[in-house]
Amino acid sequence: MSTLQDRDKTALVVVDVQVEVVAQAPHRDEVVGRIAALVERARAEGVPVVWVQHSEDEELVRGTPGWEIVPELVPADAEARVHKRYGDSFEGTDLESVLAAAGVGRLVVTGAESDACIRSTIHGGFTRGYDVTLVGDAHTATDKTAWGAPSVDAVIAHTNLYWQFQAAPGRTATVVDAAEVAFA
Repeated sequence: MSTLQDRDKTALVVVDVQVEVVAQAPHRDEVVGRIAALVERARAEGVPVVWVQHSEDEELVRGTPGWEIVPELVPADAEARVHKRYGDSFEGTDLESVLAAAGVGRLVVTGAESDACIRSTIHGGFTRGYDVTLVGDAHTATDKTAWGAPSVDAVIAHTNLYWQFQAAPGRTATVVDAAEVAFA
């Protein structure tokens, strides 16, 4: 139902599940495990998996061990990798052309950080015409309470809450748990 013409396929988008990004994230292992199961299901169903990695940041330098995708998740050679510098995975990247080439009009989004790159990416996709499903139990963040932010669990809950009520002509925004994701 996206507003993108002739783009009826779905892609699983895995955002910033990098060693340093999720090292201190609460429920890290559970979230990574759910993402791994989704990747396996997507591959089995012929659904494109797109890996997004934050790069070129003074704290997250491309090629360093902390920049790598976590060892539990191994991108296949044929799967697209998108390197980004901004929160929105579309901004200044080739994500749009990767998705267009695959005929994708619906995104299933997982990863980190809920209150930054996940939020920016789901909004970025939605405003560009994509249907966007946020996997409610497959995104996480690090604790930013020292800077006045809510707890990670509250950030995740709030992101899931407000996303399910997003609306725009010709697009859908949904939140489902990993076990309920339907790629078709």
